[in-house]
Amino acid sequence: MLLKLSFSSLYARLVTVGMTILAISVSLMLYMSVEKLRTSAYTSFTDTISQTDLIVGARASSVQLLLYSVFRIGNATNNITWESYLDLVSKEEVDWTVPISLGDSHKGFRVMGTNKEFFSRYKYRGSQSVSIDKGYLFEDLYDVVLGAGVAEKLGYKIGTSLVVSHGLQSFSDHDDQPFRVSGILKKTGTPVDNTVIVSLAAIEAIHVDWSTGAKIPGQLTPIDEIREMDLTPKNITAALVGVKSKLTIFQLQRWINEYPEEAMTAILPGAALQELWRVVGVIENLLLGISVVVIFTTLVGMAAIMFSSLSERRREMAIWRAMGASPFTVIGLLMLEAIFISILSITFSVVLLFCVLNLLQPWIDYNYGILVNIEMLAIKDMYVFAVFIIASITVSLLPAIRAYWFSINDGMTIKL
Repeated sequence: MLLKLSFSSLYARLVTVGMTILAISVSLMLYMSVEKLRTSAYTSFTDTISQTDLIVGARASSVQLLLYSVFRIGNATNNITWESYLDLVSKEEVDWTVPISLGDSHKGFRVMGTNKEFFSRYKYRGSQSVSIDKGYLFEDLYDVVLGAGVAEKLGYKIGTSLVVSHGLQSFSDHDDQPFRVSGILKKTGTPVDNTVIVSLAAIEAIHVDWSTGAKIPGQLTPIDEIREMDLTPKNITAALVGVKSKLTIFQLQRWINEYPEEAMTAILPGAALQELWRVVGVIENLLLGISVVVIFTTLVGMAAIMFSSLSERRREMAIWRAMGASPFTVIGLLMLEAIFISILSITFSVVLLFCVLNLLQPWIDYNYGILVNIEMLAIKDMYVFAVFIIASITVSLLPAIRAYWFSINDGMTIKL
């Protein structure tokens, strides 16, 4: 009987109930969207670099080494010599290495010197590699490959000429050796998008006439002569390392950290990313706080709507009481209505969420580098929904009790 009465009562107030369900659904969708964004931001952050076992650089903290080698933020405390890098390459535990040289810039974007193996060895989001969208990888000494963000923001195309500046905030340009854009990478949502990539030999070439960070006055070596020079790097900033067996990672890390020829540091990218996330994780806590506030506001809104609807149903409640309706009938009726509204709101919010995610996922990924996974709801979401239904029942108790105690006098003396 209560079920039939509940459905009939909800149907009789179809417009009001529909607006209530819509309001609650939007609130629940907002909560789930914030949660998806929070977890996706963490996943995208920790997947900035994948399948790299060690990052090697000069002696520094793990966060500092990670920031400048992966995120292109800050500067290295020192470089490591090419001889030390070759010693690392010769270790039997090492499967592959990718050298990285940093220090120059172009219009605020970091310039990175590396080799072609970077494009196949650098992985992000699990196993995705950096790939060319237009053009080709550097073939000539003065070819340059641009990240998607650099090309988009500066409006560069294949064949565009550019000049590299010395240092990050320097007024000195390597204008005697201009580069040409040979390729533009596909967007990755990682710091690679904002990187100008050249060969290691090119980094050496543009510094031929430089000494101790300054251009040698009156010296200008012709480009033809530079092309004939031995442009093997004298030092590099960092190196990405892959090992043959995961069992040897810590052994190799200890060897690097204790390397006698110069002070070097080897870090585990995953551990360093976790440490860095704890530093910037205030964003995650803020989003979590927003989620809690959204749920609390939704419950308060439901209670307010139920209290408000009682004014429309005073005569209905009075008639039920006058006909001898028990407390269980009146209270149970309103509680069942709250349960139905909650279940319908949850169902509609899930449908709404997936529609919104399908529309916005490409835009969020392209503009912010956050891949929001569109997948089935997790067990945690089911727990949240169960708690929400229980909380809805609890919230409905106050208007239900009020409806029982005051329905006769209030309903019979109603003034129209």
